[in-house]
Amino acid sequence: MKNPFASQSAVSTGGPSDLMDDACDFCTLTKKQRLYGWLMCFVIGFILTILSTLCLLTLNITGFAIIYTLGNLISLGSTGFLIGPLRQLKTMFAKVRVFATIIYLVLLVATLVEAITLKNFVLTIILCILQFCALFWYCALIRKTLGGATSLG
Repeated sequence: MKNPFASQSAVSTGGPSDLMDDACDFCTLTKKQRLYGWLMCFVIGFILTILSTLCLLTLNITGFAIIYTLGNLISLGSTGFLIGPLRQLKTMFAKVRVFATIIYLVLLVATLVEAITLKNFVLTIILCILQFCALFWYCALIRKTLGGATSLG
């Protein structure tokens, strides 16, 4: 039986790569759709990150940490619209960025765990600052890899 989602030119051999090819063919987006997806996710993530400071005014550190981290994750995930989620993961865990990526992801989790369980205001703020620094380092490595800045590396 022919797969209705397979591309016309693909010849199916039944392997796992065929399943991935079929999924990619089914989920393709135009360049314009990708740009809109990236822009929407980036703006939503940025707005959430900024709005998280409102929780600080009410001293709701758990709400702050959750919204701040969610905003960062949505902004980071926005790149998946431009280059695709699989390529983004490969890029994130490339040899030159793997250490920065792991530190960033550990800090994301640590911030959430600390804010939800311990609820220490100062420690949560410190973890959020470290989270921001790790993201900055990660972005600097991307820029350096693409031929931009030569510092911070």
